[in-house]
Amino acid sequence: MKNLLYLILLLSSTALAQPQPVKLFISVDMEGIGGIGTSKMTSGGKDYDTGRKLMTDEVNAVVAAIFETSPATIVVNDSHGDMQNLLHTQLDPRVGYIQSNIKPLGMVQGLDSSFDGVIYIGYHAMAGTENGFLAHTGSGSVKGLWINGTEVGEGGLNTFFAGAVGVPVILASGDKTFAEEIKKLVPGVRTVSTKEAIGSSAAKLLHPDVVKKELQTQTKAALKDIKNAKPLPVQNPIEFIIKVDAPTRADVAMGIPGMKRVDGYTVSYQAKDMDEAYKLIRVIYKYLQW
Repeated sequence: MKNLLYLILLLSSTALAQPQPVKLFISVDMEGIGGIGTSKMTSGGKDYDTGRKLMTDEVNAVVAAIFETSPATIVVNDSHGDMQNLLHTQLDPRVGYIQSNIKPLGMVQGLDSSFDGVIYIGYHAMAGTENGFLAHTGSGSVKGLWINGTEVGEGGLNTFFAGAVGVPVILASGDKTFAEEIKKLVPGVRTVSTKEAIGSSAAKLLHPDVVKKELQTQTKAALKDIKNAKPLPVQNPIEFIIKVDAPTRADVAMGIPGMKRVDGYTVSYQAKDMDEAYKLIRVIYKYLQW
């Protein structure tokens, strides 16, 4: 009987010692990837293929670190440009992959409350940021975006969405200016700086191998501390204000019921939640034409 009790206790303690499975969402942009130092590397220039390889390698480095730490379910969302940049046949086969930019939630498509954490890879600073490498917000048509009074870029917008579904951002990588930007919104987030901008279109780069090693170190640290990570508090309704590049675009946006005009370049809208707000913001900067 004693031996049986001992065996039960041993099996129970062994089970408790095993890492608990986690479900993680990875949104991967391209401008902030280590080794990318020109716009042409992100959009069809002579080194675009190199950029795609660097992007894929960073995702795989993070994924490897996750599985070294814990059993996991991982969804990777390609979040740059046409959103078909990752070399998906070279991605770690243990991940799910979301491709194409024809999706209503863009960079956060697939993210819901079932996830334990969000990781951003290769992000950049918001539109108009001094010393932000290739800084922009969504597209060149956006000159400023505010959510409930807070100015945000893509990282901030996505963090508001993650917070609205109750999921914390646990790790974010990109240029130095982006890392500083995301820390202001999420003070406890772990970051990896991949480069330092020289103006808006050049950068002093860290070697990709250095970046991948640091990404793995910070991924493991973030997972060990994931129970302490907190989602960004988000209160409904959501008011967004968006400043666009031309009054005509704002004119067209006013065709959306409930939209209000702030000035020639700026409109605002009160959405019931972040799902509605995110989809409308994306419509304005991506699909409104004239």
